[in-house]
Amino acid sequence: MARISVLADDVSLSEPSLVEGFPGVGLVGKIAADHLVEEFEMRHYGNVYCDGLPKVAVYREDDAELHPPVRIYVDEERDLLVLQSDVPVHPGAADELGECLAGWFDELGVTPIYLSGIPREKGEDVPSLYGVGVGDGVARIAEPGIAAPPETGLVSGPTGVLLSTAVETDRTAVGLVVESDPRFPDPEAARVLIREGIEPITGLDVPVDDLVERAEGIRQAKERLAKRMQEAGEESTQARPIGMYQ
Repeated sequence: MARISVLADDVSLSEPSLVEGFPGVGLVGKIAADHLVEEFEMRHYGNVYCDGLPKVAVYREDDAELHPPVRIYVDEERDLLVLQSDVPVHPGAADELGECLAGWFDELGVTPIYLSGIPREKGEDVPSLYGVGVGDGVARIAEPGIAAPPETGLVSGPTGVLLSTAVETDRTAVGLVVESDPRFPDPEAARVLIREGIEPITGLDVPVDDLVERAEGIRQAKERLAKRMQEAGEESTQARPIGMYQ
């Protein structure tokens, strides 16, 4: 049974935004989520447990303490939560996870912001970003002028399951999709996610210059996970076009 184990019960939030960072195409969601946690020095708020999640323990450089692979971090001052995952999550596990998170979202008044990449070969142009939403999430992307999708498509993997749960239960949710390198970690696309999507929706100011400056280091650090995501197939969070008549 899925559950959220809250570690910081002294936190006070008022209708917070939650940025989801499951690994997927270009690892854009994970890179963006990791950057928020590091940049704002966010506090470890809770752990997510689910029967379908990989039974692994995570350790950090120069830190002896072990952690579960899916965690939630909080910045009380910014009214911000971030879901951070260090492992691929099978969509079958995401069903139970989605049900657990939905109740918790209702309890805290959370607006989830789900992140996904759509495979596009890298070029010289800045990656394009567009937004989708459920309920009030549609207005949340329209107000700052985030573009609607230019083609018919779908979001798969664990993020697709969470968005599907939002549609089924008519819960407010936002989805951000950015063009991403299908083969390698893509810090540039993650920067676009933050600058053109997360910032205008949340009203936050997130320093992102070092994401580009550290791009090569980030790619090397995330390369092994990116390869695992390519091999994972349906476990990878991604958006893809399906064609009008398909």
